[in-house]
Amino acid sequence: MPTADRGLPFEVVASRLASTLPHAWRRIPFTLSVLVATLLVGMFTRAIWEPVWRRDWFPQIAYGVPALREGKIWTVLTGWFFSLTPGQYATGLIMFALIVGACEIRMGTRVVAVAAIAGQIGGVLLASLLVWALSATPWPWAEHLATVRDVGFTTGTLCVLAVTTAALRSPWRLRVRAVLIFYAAVALLFEGTLSDVAHAIAVAAGFWVGQRWFAVEPGFGPRSRRETRLLAFAGLVAIGLTELVVLLFPGSGPFGPTAGDGTLVDVLVDLLIIAVIANALRLGKRWAWWVAVVLGVINALTLVIAVVGLGFQRARPDLDIEISAPSVTIGSGLLWLGLLLLLLFTRRAFRGRIRRRVVGGQTGQEAEERARGLLTAVGGSTMSWMTLWPEMRYYFTKDGRGYVGYQRHAGIALALADPVVPADTIADAVREFTEEAERGGLTPCLFSVTDAAAEAARAAGWRTVQIAEDTILDLPGISFKGKKWQDIRTALNKAKREGIEFRVVTLAEASFAILAQVRAISEQWVGDKGLPEMGFTLGGVEEALDPAVKVGLAIDAGGSLHGVTSWLPVYGPDGAVRGWTLDVMRRRTDGFRSVMEFMIASACLAFGAEGYAFISLSGAPLARGEEGVELDRTDRLLDKLGGALEPFYGFRSLHAFKAKFSPRYEPVHLAFRDEADLPRIGIALTRAYLPDATPRQLIAAGFSGGGGA
Repeated sequence: MPTADRGLPFEVVASRLASTLPHAWRRIPFTLSVLVATLLVGMFTRAIWEPVWRRDWFPQIAYGVPALREGKIWTVLTGWFFSLTPGQYATGLIMFALIVGACEIRMGTRVVAVAAIAGQIGGVLLASLLVWALSATPWPWAEHLATVRDVGFTTGTLCVLAVTTAALRSPWRLRVRAVLIFYAAVALLFEGTLSDVAHAIAVAAGFWVGQRWFAVEPGFGPRSRRETRLLAFAGLVAIGLTELVVLLFPGSGPFGPTAGDGTLVDVLVDLLIIAVIANALRLGKRWAWWVAVVLGVINALTLVIAVVGLGFQRARPDLDIEISAPSVTIGSGLLWLGLLLLLLFTRRAFRGRIRRRVVGGQTGQEAEERARGLLTAVGGSTMSWMTLWPEMRYYFTKDGRGYVGYQRHAGIALALADPVVPADTIADAVREFTEEAERGGLTPCLFSVTDAAAEAARAAGWRTVQIAEDTILDLPGISFKGKKWQDIRTALNKAKREGIEFRVVTLAEASFAILAQVRAISEQWVGDKGLPEMGFTLGGVEEALDPAVKVGLAIDAGGSLHGVTSWLPVYGPDGAVRGWTLDVMRRRTDGFRSVMEFMIASACLAFGAEGYAFISLSGAPLARGEEGVELDRTDRLLDKLGGALEPFYGFRSLHAFKAKFSPRYEPVHLAFRDEADLPRIGIALTRAYLPDATPRQLIAAGFSGGGGA
């Protein structure tokens, strides 16, 4: 219940809940109808409070082989409305409401109703017929199951979910299917109840039906190298956990009891090896693949030996052949066999070397000089110059005509700005960078990219979200005349009266007195923050010392510096500078109050007079101009991070300040492949922006600003 509702009277809360029912009825009528009918039946028969199998009339409503032998075919339908115990009743209803309700919203009432009814009746009927046929063999499990009656409505629920997976997009399509397959397989191998048999049949049929009529993507296999690795990782971990659970909570399965003295050592050895190789397998390491394959082969051979031994034991009971816990051995062996086949068929996805890096990625002075030469030749976006800063790594494209600048943090290859390549090869550069990052066991991510790179990423199946807005001022004809420029003209006129002039210099060639004042103003600005000076897309004095960077200064008649700005060159495809991007913005706390407005306006006039096309005031990280818009989950995560850092760096205040210049806005995006990567991307961004921050400072930032975001 929402916090705001907790203190309200019961009748108010009840009224609000009742008001939502008509809306819910319109969206999920089938789900609600089944829930209401099941609850009414359960209340009327008291099956909600008492185990139904104890009632005298249980054989009249329960399905199974005995019911078919007795001609009670109606039980495949009546069994839907009951569960064996009150606990199963509650969990079954909750699962039905959540799963079938969500699927009905996604697929529509007609599809879900048909899938649920056909899946429930068909799954139960086919399972009963299969067990009936197997009971004619000397298989004790089938002989026992042929005497069992059962009830429940989970078979239809799982069938609906299996059908709906076909309408999901990667990677969730594969993930949900993998969970369903693993659940059905484990339940069948280690428990093997009549419901487990029905579940396996319903899931398999649901997959086929969904893929045949509702598929939005072809096939069942993983779409990328990363999906393959995650599937292998999850399968390996799930097998280890299954063996542990079966060891701690033994039962009886199709191949006999799951308890045995000889399984403890096997489980401990498997868990130890899994703990060592699981993460390396997720990263695509070749050595981990080999270890997993060897382990799979050993378990597959153990499976063969167990099956052969069990066959001899059943065929020749007079021989002294005893197999410890054959159910565990065979069940685990079948799971390992499935994982082994996956590893063998997808072996090309596991070529990562031991060291985690982008294959072909380079660092150092030589790589930086090469990147600088390419940038000045092919051009880039307003933020491309930042890829030449320290801590950057470079992936140079195979054709040698461009590069991707990135940093590596928390297993993320965090690319900054658009790939610096000819405009018609951006998509190829994104694809190459992705492949090389995956080969090195890293997750690729594109940060602060323009519409062109975002579109290339979306075409490759990535997701994108706007994280900022680049503020552009077109310089031709700019004069700051008119009502909207009143504040800017006031700053220019006031600076003139107070004897403050604007100079554009190369800071590396400036006098010691100027450089000392620049450093003093910058250090004072950093000292006022609760966190260290940021990096990544925010430069400092060292970056402003690059001879290619222009620095704007506000100096009074006495030589005192009131403010400093730095401007990064923006190269065009013709190799010429076509504009400038604002980076450093520092002001003296006791200086000219409107110095920032004065310096930016003066820079516009100066650069415009020199014939440049535009300046970019840059995008404030994690800040956007849209107010009151509804945010999705990714937007809210980034909004939360921006809110946490706002008291320290004022990104949103800075964004509002830049609006004074009436710029045009161009969106800046974050591109990622999977929402599951967002937590690590958040860690990577934090480390990129705040490489020197201590854990204590980061925690303080979260408590100071996060709550209000």
